[in-house]
Amino acid sequence: MGVTAVLILPLLLLGISGLLFIYQEVSRLWSKSAVQNKVVVITDAISGLGKECARVFHTGGARLVLCGKNWERLENLYDALISVADPSKQTFTPKLVLLDLSDISCVQDVAKEVLDCYGCVDILLNNASVKIKGPAHKISLELDKKIMDANYFGPITLTKALLPNMISRRTGQIVLINNIQGKLGIPFRTAYAASKHAALGFFDCLRAEVEEYDVVVSTVSPTFIRSYCIHPGQGHWEASIWKFFFRKLTYGVHPVDLAEEVMRTVRRKKQEVFMANPIPKAAVYIRTFFPEFFFAVVACGVKDKLNVPEEG
Repeated sequence: MGVTAVLILPLLLLGISGLLFIYQEVSRLWSKSAVQNKVVVITDAISGLGKECARVFHTGGARLVLCGKNWERLENLYDALISVADPSKQTFTPKLVLLDLSDISCVQDVAKEVLDCYGCVDILLNNASVKIKGPAHKISLELDKKIMDANYFGPITLTKALLPNMISRRTGQIVLINNIQGKLGIPFRTAYAASKHAALGFFDCLRAEVEEYDVVVSTVSPTFIRSYCIHPGQGHWEASIWKFFFRKLTYGVHPVDLAEEVMRTVRRKKQEVFMANPIPKAAVYIRTFFPEFFFAVVACGVKDKLNVPEEG
């Protein structure tokens, strides 16, 4: 009996591993077929995440519209995609469009250019984002407005320009790449957090409004998008809850992993995705159900960082 069990266990593990491999391969192929021949607009395609999304959707056979502020970097991305394209699979030449979402006046023209070229947009990936860090009283109102233009007014202006086409065709998907700061505020990021809260609120409302037209609205909220070359260092962190919490936040999500999750979100038509390790997820629930405790922990961390003695 014992010998039989010893023999069966490795075979069982091997069988489970084989099934998982087959499932992953089928899911990967299914994901790519879901965007075949689809017109996909990606904003800030020259960012780390934008490049990975471009790679994944281009491999899947999408008709890409790559938007970015720098023409030279757009051309470099174009060349990279063409150079790695598999000749045995059908892929389409990407269209490049100069677009700075903080310049609201040009967004309507870009939307018209895309619609005139392809006649429709099937998937819109709102990926562009501008970050700022610093005490609220030291950040100018002009900079606050610039952050709101890039992170809120820009994406919703492009969405509103393309949405009537989706509604008339009764199909389409809008994906917002947001951030955990759309769910909770982190000190010294007031303008950025405000813009992310605003964007999430807009697209949550829009989701319900366009459901009857079979238009899907998805939001993907990672902690932070990690740089390709930045890895967690061996910092000497003090044993405090606040520092442990924010150290976990800063590690973030790799662009490759996030791009694959965006593809799964499109394929499965998920409404909301929150990519984070257990610490940030717990923080969101604590903020919701135990707000006073959450505020106290964050405030203690700010005082510790600024070396401000507690009054009283």
